[in-house]
Amino acid sequence: MSVKSCAITGHRPTRFKFGYKENYAGCKRLKKRLYEQFALLYEKGVRRFYVGGSLGVDMWAGEQVLTLKEQAGYDDIELVIILPFDGHDARWDERSRKRMEILRKKCFKCLIAGKEDCRESYIKRNCYMVDHADFLVAVYDNERNLRSGTMQTVHYAEKKGLAITLIHPDTGAVTSG
Repeated sequence: MSVKSCAITGHRPTRFKFGYKENYAGCKRLKKRLYEQFALLYEKGVRRFYVGGSLGVDMWAGEQVLTLKEQAGYDDIELVIILPFDGHDARWDERSRKRMEILRKKCFKCLIAGKEDCRESYIKRNCYMVDHADFLVAVYDNERNLRSGTMQTVHYAEKKGLAITLIHPDTGAVTSG
């Protein structure tokens, strides 16, 4: 039996009203929603979670997956980080780089999708996650249809027939498609 898995996608902090202020209620609510969805997916047999290794939703989701894994009865969860290219975090602030380093140390596996800093490496990463997943959790506003990697990932997952859960970036409302 193959392991059921979930890809996670979402925006960078600059897309949110709270930006990089993670103590803001809206950010705390998003993290809580991510955690809740991961717990529900676990009940459906999901054991592997793919995150893309970017700032914002990717990092928050990775941290929430690991928080869930630390709870009794969830120790078989696997966090897989798919980086767009090696050194993608070179221009990040030190605190963010340290957080990513912790995620990489605690993850089940870390893969690198592309060879260089270009759009194709990000697309490759997003496609890899969707191609290996049964579910997609996206922090995404379907109404605004913002052109972004998150939008492309959601559309690709729709084409692939994945079960998709959307978490609204501003309200935290959860819809499953």
